[in-house]
Amino acid sequence: TLCGEHHRLEVMETGPSSASVRSRVGGVDEEDVAQLRLGDDFGAAQCLLSSEVQILLQHRKDREHGVDVSPVFSKTLGYVDRFSRFKNKTALKQVRGMLSRQGLAEYEAAAIGNLLPETAEEAKALIPSLQRMTDDDLQIILNDVTSYRRFD
Repeated sequence: TLCGEHHRLEVMETGPSSASVRSRVGGVDEEDVAQLRLGDDFGAAQCLLSSEVQILLQHRKDREHGVDVSPVFSKTLGYVDRFSRFKNKTALKQVRGMLSRQGLAEYEAAAIGNLLPETAEEAKALIPSLQRMTDDDLQIILNDVTSYRRFD
């Protein structure tokens, strides 16, 4: 999931190979994605959908006319171009608004918008903090997100 403060982007690795729980000295859990404890670095960060990152990076590239674009910038733009789920800006804006009204944490909303799980079971497997929701309530949200994707 991509998270950023203003125009600074940070990447948080999630998946089988990355540790989702880290401990401080003394054994107190500092980070636990299942409990939405993402660590101090992400405390005030707004999590972005890949489609939002794509718009920001493309805007920057256009503003600078592609001059002096680093290889990392180009690869990042290529990645978000490929994996952006919402190409239509209107649909993206509507999805972001709908997700923000659902009582989801920033991380959860961005993860749903980026991963587009089809079922509540899949969403809970990918985003453990969603376990607190009923399958029916979560499925309604997922169906709504999917309906916006059809307009893309």
